[in-house]
Amino acid sequence: MTEEFEKGDKVKWKSPQGDVIGEVKKKIASPMEIKGHYVSASKDNPQYLVKSNKTGKEAAHKPESLKKVKE
Repeated sequence: MTEEFEKGDKVKWKSPQGDVIGEVKKKIASPMEIKGHYVSASKDNPQYLVKSNKTGKEAAHKPESLKKVKE
């Protein structure tokens, strides 16, 4: 079963530059566009908008690519 996240959760994910730590901004449950990239989210296949602590950039990630981190 895939983990659920809430707004404000601290999470990490992998990027080509290594692990990134950030914060969940919101759950996405419908298709949308973020910075020119199409996000094919749905209620059955949600994604999460996350913001990097280091760069401040936002991106959408599938729940299986995110992991909660301890503060």
